[in-house]
Amino acid sequence: MRFGFALRLMGKAANAPILRESAARAESAGLDTIWVPDHIAIPPDQTEGSGGRYLDPLASLAWLAAATKTIHLGTAVLVVPYRPALPTAKVIATIQELSAGRLELGVGVGWMEAEFRAVGVDRHTRGRITDETLRFLRGAFAAVNDETTSKGQPFVFRPNPPRPRIWIGGGAPHALERAALWGDGWMPMTDDPKNLRSNAQELRSRFAEAGRELPEIAAFGAIGHEVLEADLDRLAALEEIGVTEYIQGARYEDLDGFMRSLDPLTERIEAYRAH
Repeated sequence: MRFGFALRLMGKAANAPILRESAARAESAGLDTIWVPDHIAIPPDQTEGSGGRYLDPLASLAWLAAATKTIHLGTAVLVVPYRPALPTAKVIATIQELSAGRLELGVGVGWMEAEFRAVGVDRHTRGRITDETLRFLRGAFAAVNDETTSKGQPFVFRPNPPRPRIWIGGGAPHALERAALWGDGWMPMTDDPKNLRSNAQELRSRFAEAGRELPEIAAFGAIGHEVLEADLDRLAALEEIGVTEYIQGARYEDLDGFMRSLDPLTERIEAYRAH
């Protein structure tokens, strides 16, 4: 099982020194991935915890790619309906190219009505837009001779590095269906093995029916608050049901707060791998 950390792109922690140092320490600790969220237009009455301050996820990952060397860089998750398919595909391909293949593309359909109004997209079309964009993305990265089409116009899709792994965020059943169609795996917002077990089994069945390899599953949680044995048991149960990456989430406003979540995570990882 791989391990990642969800960096905060919001509020006081969303600044260059904390982001750069957090990414560097996560990489030095041997983590596999750092992940960033996506909000594009927080309404004034929902700014608690962020002050309405959110950095753009793709721009942030492009910047972090230059500040790191080996750690993978992921969106958790990029809200696909907020962005037009072709320009988004170009940014994704550019980050993947310049990071030497370290991008992890977590995607979702979104939920905040105010943000959909701000970008001028009907929230009820978010599933269809997401599927259309994912179809375009997969087609562009798989294009023969890098030639693909958008809105009836043929063009050359370059750079065209290896396609990043696509994680589908959200709950069952829609996210499971979408993951089997367009993704490489599923990204649920929980680390409770009991809640994940049946959905993980359904996801494996869907992948098998489609003739595909076993799916990736990334679980979000926050280990380090319970006793060591309880955390190790949770990780073992998650791996047993097919979770391939555990992502540590935390609320923090400064580097000390970040380290108070990173340190117990690395302790658990060392103990788990030695278990």
